[in-house]
Amino acid sequence: MVKILCLIILLKTPSVIDPVPSNSFLAQALLSWYPRHRRDLPWRHTRDPYAIWLSEVILQQTRVAQGLPYYLDFLASYPTVHDLAAAPEQEVLRHWQGLGYYSRARNMHHTAQQVVAEFGGQFPTTFTGLRQLKGVGPYTAAAIASFSFHEAVAVLDGNVFRVLARIFGLHADIAAPSSRKEFQAVADQHLPPAHAAEFNQAIMEFGALQCTPAKPDCLFCPLQSHCWAFQHGQVALLPVKSKAKASRTRYFHYLVLRYGEQLYLKERPAGDIWQGLYDFGLVETDSADMPAAEVLRHVAALGGVPDTSRVAEDRPAPTLRHVLSHQKLEARFHTVRLGAALPASTMQDTGLRAYSAAEIENLPKPVLISNYLAKAS
Repeated sequence: MVKILCLIILLKTPSVIDPVPSNSFLAQALLSWYPRHRRDLPWRHTRDPYAIWLSEVILQQTRVAQGLPYYLDFLASYPTVHDLAAAPEQEVLRHWQGLGYYSRARNMHHTAQQVVAEFGGQFPTTFTGLRQLKGVGPYTAAAIASFSFHEAVAVLDGNVFRVLARIFGLHADIAAPSSRKEFQAVADQHLPPAHAAEFNQAIMEFGALQCTPAKPDCLFCPLQSHCWAFQHGQVALLPVKSKAKASRTRYFHYLVLRYGEQLYLKERPAGDIWQGLYDFGLVETDSADMPAAEVLRHVAALGGVPDTSRVAEDRPAPTLRHVLSHQKLEARFHTVRLGAALPASTMQDTGLRAYSAAEIENLPKPVLISNYLAKAS
């Protein structure tokens, strides 16, 4: 009798997610897998489109472990889209410092201003409406539309591309824009309209935790029997992604000009990959070495007068290496102590300005410069 009662209780106990009225094996498997394996992440506890939008922008090309502190910092510093829109761009860039791809931060700031100016501080509630926002592409719009407003639109990110390619044996190059239509059609076909948000979260989480790029957990995969790549021994070959162009190496020689307790820095110009960030005077060459005499010639060209009594104290810091998406930087920092301030004409021509340590701390800087300052302090 006890066994019968237990069985009745189990049969009547509702699942975490109601049964999916769909014949999609993918939806059924993922919606069963997700409640047991999902990570407890703060943006999964809200339907606020602002908070969800922040998380999506920050996590683009960024691991969750790295992006989570930034997400919490941005929400604490700018609790509403009005707060973010009203913030100075340099302040926003300073909060973003270390995440890279700084155009994301500038676009995010512009989008916040657009939401306030054009939409009264309210995010559009549909996929089509969200696509009107600057910097909001198909993936981000689909994520916000489904997570915040339960619109039945499927997301496509790197994790989803990988899962779909392996499960269905899709060999289209995911780096080619023309492939998106094929993958979107498959994702749309398996999206359960009544569970769009859960399905989108599930398939992305499945790609992040189970169907990983390297060493996926195929042995305990609930989709093993349906997986084309597993059945054909091509898990390691899918998805197909054309290789990016070989990165080139660039050699940066920074002139770290020190006058008293101040350092000279300049703001990077518009259109630059580091637009709005601050670094030192820069000379780019085709060699990792720059003789001391050449360093002094460049300083003289800026109107700088070295403090000859302290030249012996100045030595180049070790080369710091920094990897960007399509290039590698080797940067050497040549410290020169000045006996007098730089001429006003030089500062006007080059944008160099003298800053105290406290002022420099508050300036937005490329991580390469931050790393140097941390080592030099």
